[in-house]
Amino acid sequence: MKVALLSESPADEAVLKILVEAVLEAPPHFVGLGLRARGWPNVMQVLPAVIRHLHFNTDTDALVVSCDSDESIVHTAAHDAPGYFHPHCRMCLLRGVFRRTVKKLPPAHGRTRVLRAVGVAVPALEAWLLCGRDQSVSEEAWTMGQERGQLPFTRAELKWRVYGTDRPSLPHEIRCAHHELERIRRNPRRLEHDFPGFAALAREVREWSQINR
Repeated sequence: MKVALLSESPADEAVLKILVEAVLEAPPHFVGLGLRARGWPNVMQVLPAVIRHLHFNTDTDALVVSCDSDESIVHTAAHDAPGYFHPHCRMCLLRGVFRRTVKKLPPAHGRTRVLRAVGVAVPALEAWLLCGRDQSVSEEAWTMGQERGQLPFTRAELKWRVYGTDRPSLPHEIRCAHHELERIRRNPRRLEHDFPGFAALAREVREWSQINR
C-alpha cells in the first residue's frame, strides 16, 4: 500500500509515519509530497490540490492528514451524525474538504478515489506523545477544561514536558518524538482510548482494507 502524509510540520509527519505503521502492524510504502506545510491554515489551503495531485498523477492508495486542534471546537460523536457539519471543528472541516474534492474526480489509475484518514491532536501533537507517561494529559481533560473555562495545561507546557523547551529545533523535536513513540507504538490502543482524535484516524486506517474502490 502506498500512503502519503500531510500535516503541519515535518516533525508531525515523522510522528504520523510511525503511528500509521503501528496501526497497520506493517510498514506501508510512504510517498513524499515535496511540500512544507506550516500550520493549520496552510494544511487547509493545500489539501484540495494534494488530493487532486495524488489522484491524477500518482497511484497512491491513501492520504493521512492530521493537525492540532489548538483552541478550536473538539470533535465529538455528535458531529458524526449523517449530514452534520460543525464549521469550527477541524475534523469536520478536513473531512468536508475530502468529500467536496473527491466527488468531482473521475476514476484514475484503476481507482475511484484516494482513501483518507483524518486525525486531530487535542490540543496539540505533544499531547499524543505524552500518552502513557503523563496521566493528567488526555483529550477528555482538555475538553472538560474548555467547558469550565480553566484549561488543565497549555500547549507551551506540553512542549516543555516533551522537549524540555517550548522552542525546540526540528532535529531535537524529532529525536524526542521518536523516544516517546518507542513506548506508544507498542500499544496504540491506549492512545486511541485517551485521544478520540487519534482513534478516528486509526479507525479509518484500519478500514482501508475493507473499502471497495
